[in-house]
Order: sequence, then C-alpha cells, then structure tokens
Amino acid sequence: MKRIFIYAMVIIMTAQFSYSQAINKNFKWPENKKAAVCLTFDDGQDSHLDNAIPLLDSYNMKATFYCPGNKESLHNRTSEWKKIVENGHELGNHSLFHPCDGRLFDWVTPEYDLNNYTREQMRMELYTANTLLKAVDGKTNRTYGYTCSNFKVQGDSTYVDIVKKLFSAARSDGPIPKTMENIDINFMPSWCVDSHTGKELIDYVKEARSNGTIATFMFHSVGGGYLNVSNEALQELLIYLKENEQDYWVDTFFNVTKYIKSISQY
Repeated sequence: MKRIFIYAMVIIMTAQFSYSQAINKNFKWPENKKAAVCLTFDDGQDSHLDNAIPLLDSYNMKATFYCPGNKESLHNRTSEWKKIVENGHELGNHSLFHPCDGRLFDWVTPEYDLNNYTREQMRMELYTANTLLKAVDGKTNRTYGYTCSNFKVQGDSTYVDIVKKLFSAARSDGPIPKTMENIDINFMPSWCVDSHTGKELIDYVKEARSNGTIATFMFHSVGGGYLNVSNEALQELLIYLKENEQDYWVDTFFNVTKYIKSISQY
C-alpha cells in the first residue's frame, strides 16, 4: 500500500512539473530572453540620483524609482528627477506621505498610520501623488509601489481595488514566481534588499532565469543608509546582467508589466 501511495505521488508531482513547464514554454519573453529583471528603488532618495542613476546609465539599464510626494529630494532636485524619466527610467507613485501599518512598524506616527486611514483618504492621497508626479514628468500612466508592502487601511479593508483603477500595475513583496501562470500585475512580488552581497543579488536573478519568470528588486538606500545596497554590490549585479544580457530583459516595472498584460491571454 505504501509503495502504491509513493508511486501515485510521483505521478502527481511529475504531472504538476510537466504542466508548469508547459506554462512557461508557452510564455515567451521578448527576444527569447529567459527571465525579466526589474530594478526598483524606493523613497525618492538623493542616493538614487547620486549613486544608482550613474551606475545604471553606465550599463544602459533602466529602472523604476518609487518616490513619495513629500520627499525633499523631489522638491529640491525636481529637474534631475524629470531628466531621469527623459532618459528612460520610470518615476513611480509611492503615495504622498508614505503611510504604513503602525501595528507592524513602531516608527509609524499616528497621522501616517494606515489603520487611521479610510479608503477614500488613501484614494485621494494616491490620486494627488499622481497629479504631482504628472507635473514633474508629464506622464499619465505609471505603476505603484505599496508602501511597506501594506495594502490595508482602517478596519483591515484592502485598497488593492483602488490601486487597480489608478495604476497600470503595482509592486508588493514575496518570492520569485515559479511560473507565469495567473500572475497578478497589480500585486507583483519583490525582494527587499538589506545589505546583501553582489553574489546574493546575482543568485536571485539566476533563480528567476531557472524558473523562466521575473525577479523584482526592492532597493532603498544606495551606497549607505537604511535597507542599504552598497555601490559595489549593485555594480556587481549590473555587470553580471550586462555580461548575460542574452538571458535577461532588464527594464522598468512599467514596461515589463505592460508586456505581461499584453500576452496574459496566451
């Protein structure tokens, strides 16, 4: 009986693997790439303009920068943020005031605690942030990065449906997809980098290549600061991606998710 059970489980697992392989076989990345990579940077920091952009531009790679509307860098260096969009990068919405769940993070103040927000307050904050960013780069369509990857407001009410109406796609957190089956571009997974090495960053994209799916990085500080990635680690990743560009499609979150949506009915 035990042998029959094991045999049955092997058959089931083999069938599931074959189905997964079929899904990925039908899903094709542009130019026969084996995986997509999205480099996203949160919180509109000076280190993005000073450290990340020069590195990215030196390897001709495009990224997405999720910038809250109240950031000093956006106010003080507006022309530079506008220029990065002109050069092919994406300026994404990260709300006006970066509200997060105060039950999860003790640094969240009451006025920016999502538990004190209504759905309408959140909608207006996202809408207003869109208007502000449009004044910077002239774009009417952009993606959203869930602040702290939180998606609920007062009364544990989700606002994902609001995000779907205001944005072309949205980034949350979570593991690399095993397949491209049933990918939800309004709730895409990503990895929050915190002092990881270049090798660890490279291993992450290798996993996506093995799966035939997508690796999305959630970077914050670059070259020093909180949730940091060192300049050296980021450069090591970029060098690897450049040397293996036949395998990886590196582009903005907007462009990659737009492509996924365009072939979602394959």
